[in-house]
Amino acid sequence: MDKARRNAVEWPTLALLVLCYAGWAIGTTWAAAFWLPFGVALSGLCIALQSSLSHEVLHGHPFRARRLNEALVFPALSLFIPYQRFRDTHLAHHRDAALTDPYDDPETNYLDPALWQRLPRWMQAVLRANNTLAGRMIIGPLLGQLSFMASDWRAIRAGEGAVLRGWLWHVPAVALVVAWVSLSAMPLWAYLIAAYLGLSILKIRTFLEHRAVERAPARTVIVEDRGPLAWIFLNNNLHVVHHTHPSVAWYKLPGLYAQNRAQYCARNDGYVYRSYAQIFRHHFWRAKDPVAHPHWPWHRG
Repeated sequence: MDKARRNAVEWPTLALLVLCYAGWAIGTTWAAAFWLPFGVALSGLCIALQSSLSHEVLHGHPFRARRLNEALVFPALSLFIPYQRFRDTHLAHHRDAALTDPYDDPETNYLDPALWQRLPRWMQAVLRANNTLAGRMIIGPLLGQLSFMASDWRAIRAGEGAVLRGWLWHVPAVALVVAWVSLSAMPLWAYLIAAYLGLSILKIRTFLEHRAVERAPARTVIVEDRGPLAWIFLNNNLHVVHHTHPSVAWYKLPGLYAQNRAQYCARNDGYVYRSYAQIFRHHFWRAKDPVAHPHWPWHRG
């Protein structure tokens, strides 16, 4: 990395952070006072955008200094996800050989088939519903949060200090947001809806980012969307490009993809969708995958 790169400030990311917080402040104040559903919608969009910006931060943007970057996303707009836990689990997720692994990929929705068979029928029905896009958006944030917190609680009880520290740092990050909301025009109950909406929007992106196939590079999707969702997701819909170049800033991903489209499509064996509209048409009511991992455990070989 040359000196200019080390000292560079990524102004598009910094500007977007300012825009995000300004939009969130307007959503919780003027917009909420004007019409509460409008305030909830705007705040939810900004919460989703801040999560995407937090993803940029954990990959080293917009500054080279980690502490400075993390200070930029310290307020926990989403309320539910500690940044440090998001950082640590997401970086673990970037071990591409473990993608979709029911045990080693922290972001997978696949289960070990043996565990799946032991679940009660009502829970299997819930998880099947969660494997549709509609289910992922409606109940997915709740199921994901419960699973995430249960896993972290087990880790804390096992003595994993980093997990406990992540949750302790989350307390002032949430308190800062709650203090703002308590002084704003938005009731706390409405803000909880906005936070859930933000997580629901993010579930659109994560719904089919990875599939369970044997060849690791073929597990990661490309969604060739350039609309508002792609902007909120900071081009992470071009997910195979991000996994190939995880340190590249969001605004450079479309250019990389355009220059090497055939290469990326070959890399992931044509796991490509033209748009999020296509995904909604195909999978809003229909599951894309089984809940039980279809190749477990022999896919590891």
